[in-house]
Amino acid sequence: MIKRILPVALLGAVILGAASCKNGSGFKKANGVEYMIVKDAPGKAAQEGDILEMNIVWKVGKNDGKSKDSVIIDTRKMNQGKPIVMPLMAAKFVGDMSAGLALLSAGDSAVIRVSIDSLKKNLKDQPMPPFAKEGEYFIYEVSMISVKNKAEAEKEAQQKAAQQVQTDDKLLQEYFAKNNIKAEKTASGVYYTISAPGTGENISKGKTASIMYTGKLLDGKTFDSNIGKEALKINVGSGGVIPGMDEGLQVMKKGTKGTLYIPSTLGYGEHAQGPIPANAILIFEMEIKDVTEAKMDMPQAQAQPQAK
Repeated sequence: MIKRILPVALLGAVILGAASCKNGSGFKKANGVEYMIVKDAPGKAAQEGDILEMNIVWKVGKNDGKSKDSVIIDTRKMNQGKPIVMPLMAAKFVGDMSAGLALLSAGDSAVIRVSIDSLKKNLKDQPMPPFAKEGEYFIYEVSMISVKNKAEAEKEAQQKAAQQVQTDDKLLQEYFAKNNIKAEKTASGVYYTISAPGTGENISKGKTASIMYTGKLLDGKTFDSNIGKEALKINVGSGGVIPGMDEGLQVMKKGTKGTLYIPSTLGYGEHAQGPIPANAILIFEMEIKDVTEAKMDMPQAQAQPQAK
């Protein structure tokens, strides 16, 4: 698994108390959605463009207090216990849950629901999922952890990244010392060792590298490998893989055998990916089988190996 990904931008998970709420036991209507505040914390409501950190459970059902609702997404489970982070987008249609999120401030918990019948009426040209039944609701149980404007979110992300760089480097130095490894370092912080130098020039941006690889975590656990399969083709410098892989390939040549040690900030960062935990340092044992001119129409799926 070396594909570059975007930060999670779906839904997050929460366990809301079934107690009464400040604003009454019933639902109110605003901006095309129905909502019920379970916990009303003081603070400014979210605005378009703000970065939201939250947990959400998305359900579908009658929401009548008698029937059992079906859980579609519980993002606390989906995101390995961590809240999701996403920008608040402008509502694009009547019933868009973004309209409900715009009613909440940091610390709030709420239930937002949208009539499926109303959605079908407003979105006549868009197919609905098979679990969307007439007379039922899409129900979103939301716990809003934080609301930050773009500048605040970027500053916080930079601070976290700087701290993580120091943490990763400390762990790598301890790993190198323990295993008697003498690694070199690229400008951005990728460490590497070369066991067979290969021939020709270093791989440059715009080239296609065909590689065999095994991906491991710092504890030695293998999370992915294409050994015994076809070589993976990567358009170097195109951003189709994680940044550390893109840079690390450029210190190699055709025929090179080597190992990349990629800090988490140049890998998947704080976003866990299947067997890869959050803030994981990645180790790739690699062999460059071939280097050719890039084919810009090369299917991106070729750069998306699946984790074991």
